[in-house]
Amino acid sequence: MIEAVVFDIGETLVHDDRYWSTWADWLDVSRHTLSALMGAVVAQGRDSTDALRLLRPGIDVSAEYAAREAAGRGEHLDETDLYPDVRPTLTALRAQRLGVFVAGNQSARAAELLRALDLPADAIATSGEWGVGKPHPRFFAQVVALTGRAPHRTVYVGDYPAVDITPAKAAGLRTAHLRRGPWGHLWADTPQAAAADWRIDSLSELTAITAAAAT
Repeated sequence: MIEAVVFDIGETLVHDDRYWSTWADWLDVSRHTLSALMGAVVAQGRDSTDALRLLRPGIDVSAEYAAREAAGRGEHLDETDLYPDVRPTLTALRAQRLGVFVAGNQSARAAELLRALDLPADAIATSGEWGVGKPHPRFFAQVVALTGRAPHRTVYVGDYPAVDITPAKAAGLRTAHLRRGPWGHLWADTPQAAAADWRIDSLSELTAITAAAAT
């Protein structure tokens, strides 16, 4: 039986177009250039912020992030950043009396912005608030504590197999790999993605999965 569903954030609930486009604008480079570098570091299995370091060797990403915020050009999220299947799916899962949670590798500011969108979720948390990120086991221990449910009755949904699926399974959670965004597509045919309990192309597929698991 499934009692709770926990969602990753980037490229699971929100598309990252605005996030990386605003970084390109801040660094005064073309959006295409940063996008291409993002593709390169993703393909190499590197941290996405390495694309910024390729553009500006020696950049202090945290300091630049703070400078953007101070200049009024920091993180922003609104309804247009959500994938179309997000609200209907979260609403449908709550109608099934399931716990619905959001937990991903994002800043504390991102958590504030997501809460301001009034998503149909019981709680929202980020690595920036917890002080630990995926794939560290402590992140998933926090996920379990957030839900208040047993790990084997909780599904973690994410797009990046190495960061979402593998460590979530190691923590005893059930998993759903979402084939969406650069990580979701590039690593869709890997053994790590295949190890997920379910493989989906849209969040809307979850409602049938959770309904079937309730019987």
